[in-house]
Amino acid sequence: MPYEHILTETPAEDVGLIRLNRPQALNALNGPMMLEVYDQLEAFDADPQIGCIVLTGSEKAFAAGADIKQMAEANAVAIMTDDFTDWSRIGRIGKPIIAAVSGWALGGGCELAMWCDMIVASETARFGQPEIKLGIMPGAGGTQRLTRAVGKALAMEVMLGDRNLSAAEALQYGLVNRVYPVESYLDEAIKLGQKIAGMPQVAVRLIKDAVNKAYELSLSEALDYEKHSFYILFGTEDKAEGMQAFVEKRAPQWKNR
Repeated sequence: MPYEHILTETPAEDVGLIRLNRPQALNALNGPMMLEVYDQLEAFDADPQIGCIVLTGSEKAFAAGADIKQMAEANAVAIMTDDFTDWSRIGRIGKPIIAAVSGWALGGGCELAMWCDMIVASETARFGQPEIKLGIMPGAGGTQRLTRAVGKALAMEVMLGDRNLSAAEALQYGLVNRVYPVESYLDEAIKLGQKIAGMPQVAVRLIKDAVNKAYELSLSEALDYEKHSFYILFGTEDKAEGMQAFVEKRAPQWKNR
């Protein structure tokens, strides 16, 4: 399927790559681009050959924010009825998504990275939520996900005081997983994706789901959810293979079922 605002490829046979591609606008996010991102995420999620997805931009900008030209004339009703800030389709992707971030990840760009399950950053990455300078606030999860990642005090400063976090600060405060030189950050994100894709995929999906439930449920509810997911895995062929391979001191041959 041809796209106008994204590029796609499979840099490894089991990793799908989506690249935001509006260089003239520093990959500013608009409705058409996000629809393409949703569609390709769902296509990779449905592809049995793909075990992990990497979402990236350019070295200069992952995404410098939302497309303000698109939003400038919008009123409350238009924004409320547009799915631009309703990114729930991303949350329904079962396979892990790694954001490979270089350069600017501001506003919607920062939120899009945080919708992913992990973030691998280049040393030039800069994260921020500057919506207050436009008289608005984050609307695609920024107030919630950034607070959960870095804590209330720092999230307040980022959103109220227009503070950008460097890649090193983002790593220090737990917003990103790893930081690499700009020359290698994408390759390293793909390598991480390959490692995850090489794991038993039923377990991968259930672990991702259970970790995300930690932010949505009470501790007792989340522990029950984890326990039931644990039980389910005892009915898989991969559980039998993994434990037999451990006993026999050999590498497991996963069947992903």
